[in-house]
Amino acid sequence: MNRRKKLVRDAVLASILLAVCGAALLIWHGTADKGDIAVVTVDGREVGAYPLSEDTEVTIVGVGGENVLKISGGMADITDADCPDKICADHRPIENAGETIVCLPHKVVVKIVSEKDDGVDMAA
Repeated sequence: MNRRKKLVRDAVLASILLAVCGAALLIWHGTADKGDIAVVTVDGREVGAYPLSEDTEVTIVGVGGENVLKISGGMADITDADCPDKICADHRPIENAGETIVCLPHKVVVKIVSEKDDGVDMAA
């Protein structure tokens, strides 16, 4: 087989694989379970639960610092933090059940849960 035919076959195979992966990603994203509540824990203890249906802004007092949680448009977002790395504040807003934002320095976790959550993160 000549080199040109082999390159064409490889290109066709790569295109098919990309199309299948893209379709799977669209299907998976479209079926994600929207969350209902943002549950906030500090050092493993629940300190608050906020419905995503109500816009609000709260200051979370973590271990050694504070984070600002803003709920708006059905999404939860850490908009400010006084930790040194600010990874949590740079995280995108979350809205689907099971998604989390974590601030390790302050031991703060914001997790989205669904009222119909069955406690199973993934099925085999």
